[in-house]
Amino acid sequence: MGFDTDAVIRRLNDGDPLIAVVGATDAPGKYGGVIYRHLKEKGYRVAAVNPGRSTVDGDIAYPSVASMPEPPDIVNFVVPPAVTLAMVEELSGGDSVLWVQPGAGDEAVRRRLSVLAAPAIMDACIMVVSKRRVTA
Repeated sequence: MGFDTDAVIRRLNDGDPLIAVVGATDAPGKYGGVIYRHLKEKGYRVAAVNPGRSTVDGDIAYPSVASMPEPPDIVNFVVPPAVTLAMVEELSGGDSVLWVQPGAGDEAVRRRLSVLAAPAIMDACIMVVSKRRVTA
């Protein structure tokens, strides 16, 4: 996938990225909800993306990344690989980094990201590499 993963991680931790969490949910124990709340608690700007929900954790949930009022810097996938694959097609060519959580991608997703030359991170958990934000 030939792009600078370290630069994305620096942007995550040193910038003020907007992170769309695809698969965000209120369902207890689901990683989409765990990751969404974890990033929020660390002080990140996050947006919930889930076509089956109107809210997540009391926040507006968008039915798609395209429906968000501001384009995200990072699209974090916490959905089954088939859903990730379908969304990769519609999001490739944009400016967002596609961050595929472990379990949200498979070999088909990896191949498609490579063919599209999309800026992407796979097999790294955003909860592990994200740092607590300093808040005023």
